[in-house]
Amino acid sequence: MRIWIKRAAITLPLLLALLLGIGFLLLRGSLAQLDGEASLPGLSAGVQLQRDALGSVTVTAANRADAYRALGFAHAQERYFEMDLTRRSAAGELSALLGAAPLELDRQRRAHRMRARSVDALATLDATSRALLSAYTQGVNAGLDALQVRPWAYLLLGSAPAPWREEDSLLTVYAMFFDLQDSANRRELALHRLRRHLPAALVDALGTDGSEWDAPLQGEPRTALDALALAGLVIPAKASSWVSLDSVETQFPGSNNFAVSGALSAHGHAIVADDMHLGLRAPNIWFRARLQFADSQAADGMVDVTGLSLPGVPGIAVGSNGHVAWGFTNSYGDWFDWVRVDWVDRGALRYRLPEGDAVAARHTEHIAIHGGEAESLEVIDTRWGPVLHDEPDGSSLALSWVAHHPGSANFGLTGLETATDLDAALDVANRSGMPHQNVVVGDRSGRIGWTISGRLPNRLGDCNPAQPLTPLLGCEWHGWLDPAQAPRLVDPVNGRLWSANSRVADGKDLAKIGDGGYDFGARQRQIRDWLNARERFSEADLLALQLDDRALFLKRWWQLMREVIEATPELADLELASREWPGRATPDSVSYRLTREFRSEVARATLDVLLAPAREAEGEALLLPRLGQFEALLWPLVHAPSPLLEPDESGHDLLQRSARAISASLGSQAGGLAARNWAEANTPRIRHPIAAGLPYFLAHYLEMPVQVLPGDSNLPRVQARGFGASQRMVVSPGREAEGVMHMPGGQSGHPLSPFWGAGHTDWAGGRASAFLPGESVARLSLSPGPL
Repeated sequence: MRIWIKRAAITLPLLLALLLGIGFLLLRGSLAQLDGEASLPGLSAGVQLQRDALGSVTVTAANRADAYRALGFAHAQERYFEMDLTRRSAAGELSALLGAAPLELDRQRRAHRMRARSVDALATLDATSRALLSAYTQGVNAGLDALQVRPWAYLLLGSAPAPWREEDSLLTVYAMFFDLQDSANRRELALHRLRRHLPAALVDALGTDGSEWDAPLQGEPRTALDALALAGLVIPAKASSWVSLDSVETQFPGSNNFAVSGALSAHGHAIVADDMHLGLRAPNIWFRARLQFADSQAADGMVDVTGLSLPGVPGIAVGSNGHVAWGFTNSYGDWFDWVRVDWVDRGALRYRLPEGDAVAARHTEHIAIHGGEAESLEVIDTRWGPVLHDEPDGSSLALSWVAHHPGSANFGLTGLETATDLDAALDVANRSGMPHQNVVVGDRSGRIGWTISGRLPNRLGDCNPAQPLTPLLGCEWHGWLDPAQAPRLVDPVNGRLWSANSRVADGKDLAKIGDGGYDFGARQRQIRDWLNARERFSEADLLALQLDDRALFLKRWWQLMREVIEATPELADLELASREWPGRATPDSVSYRLTREFRSEVARATLDVLLAPAREAEGEALLLPRLGQFEALLWPLVHAPSPLLEPDESGHDLLQRSARAISASLGSQAGGLAARNWAEANTPRIRHPIAAGLPYFLAHYLEMPVQVLPGDSNLPRVQARGFGASQRMVVSPGREAEGVMHMPGGQSGHPLSPFWGAGHTDWAGGRASAFLPGESVARLSLSPGPL
């Protein structure tokens, strides 16, 4: 026995070491090739692929097709698993890779049948776009095949990667539609249902498109709501604490972008700043790249464009080409409508049209589940879109969403790589099939302009798009507006442009864009006011604005909380902890945290009362809309005589109860109120998507260092636990060497790569890392090979 124990004591560690060694070698085998030479089938000539210390890729090629083929090769080598997640997310195919955990998401996505729509969209691309997409796709698959071992995440999952297909790049575009737009049209549906139980004036106030905090590019801020009239709509209700504020004021994808004209810069060129707010992960959603290639459409026969690419899609999404620079913010226009389906025979799927009856299409979607049995989902499709909900009167609601319609997705945005001036860039944006964005462009001559990118739906009839359309009354969509009809603002007289997901337009232009649930205007106003307070700008100035963490909006809530505390003597601990207003959303601030919690509790308790009749009627099934403008209703209500402010049996009104509630809940935690700083509630965790399913000792290696960061939602430096600036860019076309670019999470998706997390600390610290790639630390020569 002693002999066997000794043998086991020697053998088991050796076996363990052997297994660890094999595992390490397998892990290393999926690293990208960075140096030397490789063959890339389909190239017309050799291509140089260089990387700097941050992993930024510079592709030098003879033509655009070769450049895209090489970019696809680099994307696959560094990011194939993440690309796979993106296409699967859009298509509703995650369960086939990850098992049953994402099944509900797959069911929701399958209702849109995006795989089939991508195949259809592929057939409508022009010959040039199709050829470039084919080159990119071949490059992706060549990059995947060139890895010695399949990407490491597949080893953990016990799966093999499927090849990339051309329609997968369209699915990647549609994935951005899902991320940036409300694919369930939840807001309109929720407001529509609330009208059954609440006064129309209250629902209108809940769904307002702005407030006195607005800072639009066109028109004026909305006037303050009538507090006394609103107070009359409040129906007294016993507090039930059922509303979750996260469901109505949650973070939605957004961005800041702004620009100043050459008349306001030291060098006479326009300066464009852009920071897109998305979910944060490692690696980052974007991939830093510079493309250099010959092109007859370019001003001097050569294209030299730098910026951010989206793995899965050819070209540069955001950046500068020496002539124009461009950046995006999500528009939150109205890109979806519910359409009433009046059935003639529901069983036979016959429904009414203005010109007669039609038959809805029935599709069966098969959802594969890794490690389980597949399931089937029936989708009923009308000419407007899929049927998603039934109404009490026997009709149904079909969703008409821009992403469902032919032409919504294409690769027209690549035209920005060769745009030579402002007007050409705006034309490209208006023709591009993509999620609708506020596009801010600046050019080398100093001009700046704004427009909406993406195709705009052409709505027919005198309809209210905030409520279900009735085709039998002539209300429905008919194709797209001509790109020339898209709203624009060119060469503003004050030399400044800005947008931050709030309403930017008014009048006829607003009617074309619509209201899909604009964000509260405080962030946009803070940006506008900062720009208007200065007369000269540099790149460093605009980076400072991106990092602005001044908490201007919440100051009035701090003052209100202090008034409530003074009227409530038993809140001595809260009084002491909130005595000083910090003025900024800094990690160490207790007072900021308490003020934010106070406003949130007041908002939640107010919604408890306002929505009580709807809650009583629908119970747990009540759908809550996202209320980006709830402050427009909340602030007047808590200052007007109403049942909200009448003391309850405890002798305290809603404001006092809210202050007491946060004092009790936060004060009961370790260290009391004095320990409740903002960092405790807002420290970001940035991890690889697969880390959540791994034990900590492994997941630890798949996340960025935990750092406390300043920022919050209603100020320019947006920062939350898993949400924030997915990049920051400040650049002047023609002066890219003086530009700024940084991003979180790093360039590579491989934890052993030298570019895993590279540049993350610059992003976290707000340091001005260079826009252009730096000195090369790795060089790979790609030579033509047979297809």
